[in-house]
Amino acid sequence: MKTLVTGSSGLIGSEVSIFFARQGCSIHGLDNNQRAAFFGPQGDTRWNQKRLADLIPGFTHHELDIRDRQSVLDLVAKIKPDIIIHTAAQPSHDRAAAIPFDDFDTNAVGTLNLLEASRQACPESPFVHMSTNKVYGDRPNTIALRELDTRWEYDDPAYEHGIAESFSIDQSKHSLFGASKVAADVMVQEYGRYFDMPTCCLRGGCLTGPNHSGVELHGFLSYLVKCNLEGREYKVFGYKGKQVRDNIHSEDVARFMWEFCKAPRIAEVYNLGGGKQNSCSILEAFQIAESYTGKKQTFSYVGQNRIGDHICYYSDLRKMKSHYPAWDITISLSETIRQIVEAWKTRG
Repeated sequence: MKTLVTGSSGLIGSEVSIFFARQGCSIHGLDNNQRAAFFGPQGDTRWNQKRLADLIPGFTHHELDIRDRQSVLDLVAKIKPDIIIHTAAQPSHDRAAAIPFDDFDTNAVGTLNLLEASRQACPESPFVHMSTNKVYGDRPNTIALRELDTRWEYDDPAYEHGIAESFSIDQSKHSLFGASKVAADVMVQEYGRYFDMPTCCLRGGCLTGPNHSGVELHGFLSYLVKCNLEGREYKVFGYKGKQVRDNIHSEDVARFMWEFCKAPRIAEVYNLGGGKQNSCSILEAFQIAESYTGKKQTFSYVGQNRIGDHICYYSDLRKMKSHYPAWDITISLSETIRQIVEAWKTRG
């Protein structure tokens, strides 16, 4: 099957490309290293593009910006992919405020370009969109919490398993990034419902893994480990460092996408994260990283939290597991951090 992966040089795009290739798919990767433009040299992903070319027989790279509508229309019409995995994005809610036009044009308009290209050329092909839990804005912060020694935790039994897909996205502060991703998320759902196309939005939490080019503004665990190994100060923004995220290894993300593509549904939405079992606070992440590096984490505390930041967020995975019972989390948080440590050591 011909598979088009946008953002193919990024963390999720590269993992999907390799995983789907192992399932027998021919991979067309679309990427123009825009991450380096957004984040500077530290965000450069050319190394990952080269890795894909080395690892995947017949890998075809397309140097293309998803904001270029005509080029997107032409490419999809030419390839007519059997599967489209859309992971390309401006991924930082902090960075978005400084580049609002680039953020919206990439996240919202770029997604529309791909959806319309798909509708015209291959409307029956599964279209998987990598959305974000930031579509919920800061509304998760309205859930009652209790403070523990190293983390915040939900203090409402309704959220024992985490946040479900029925959680409201309205009347909350999203950040400009969150708003642009909401626009893309709703459009992906609408193309599914209106045109009866097999689409899904995956509202990711902290997606991570050893091939992440983590930077301060995006890539929580990867950047934290990098700071630890280099003896660099890590800045903690608000909430006493007890803010909680659920972390999911990029391979488990790719595995779920494969399950969806084998049995696609119309206009589905899933909260894709590590769930409660793979959740941790920043303070807890320090401890796990230190156990693998043998180095004490240097950090400073900034009292002001980031705008729209979640105090506690982990995904309720029950809907995903009920729709696709062959899927589950297979890589633990501890193993994920161990792999990130080894990857940074190898990359120097």
